[in-house]
Amino acid sequence: MITKNKKLVMILEDDTDLAEGIELSLQDEELNFIICKTIAEARKALGLYYFDLLIVDINLPDGNGLELCRELKKKIRIPVALLTAKVMEIDIVKGLESGADDYITKPFNPLEVAARVKTQLRRYRLYNHSAAEQGEPAREYDIRGLVINRDSHKCFLFGNELQLTPIEFAILWYLCERQGVVVPSEELFEAVWGEKFLQNNNTVMAHIGRLREKMGEPARNPRFIKTVWGVGYIIEK
Repeated sequence: MITKNKKLVMILEDDTDLAEGIELSLQDEELNFIICKTIAEARKALGLYYFDLLIVDINLPDGNGLELCRELKKKIRIPVALLTAKVMEIDIVKGLESGADDYITKPFNPLEVAARVKTQLRRYRLYNHSAAEQGEPAREYDIRGLVINRDSHKCFLFGNELQLTPIEFAILWYLCERQGVVVPSEELFEAVWGEKFLQNNNTVMAHIGRLREKMGEPARNPRFIKTVWGVGYIIEK
């Protein structure tokens, strides 16, 4: 039953247990859900309802979720999170290039799913009224469950507060401000420390390592602060 004044989310997934698991992980949110098992069912539902978010599996019985994503992005502006068992970087890139706003890998962490969904819904709601468009500097970023606030000088990851030093906070804030852009180590050092960068300076690398530790990030495949070898660091969109 669809309740008024609640946002509507489509879960396009042919595995009923998995779809219901996603719905269960979001049960505390003010959301309605419609579960579709095929692209045909999804197209029918899209003709009947206005959705605020789509969670789309890549491999479906009657087609590819990436193709549906490309098709939708040409017609309507709805956030799409791809659901995939693939964890290869190239597959994630293909998904984002198809127009997806985010991705969720199986097996999923319920807290991470909830955080990602909340982030996409918030971005969609504020899309045409963002502080950046109004010429005002951002005071807070929410990136897939990583929330950092400049005024309170606090940072939370999936609802848990991270105990950051002033330097660590400044590094993370600078990277969040430039989300989607590779920040060279030299630029990051000079912006945070206010000093001229010298060759063979491992200060930035050491602090990034400490930040990842506090965030519980695997060194080889971090979800947030990624290394672009020989260049610098990036927090992807």
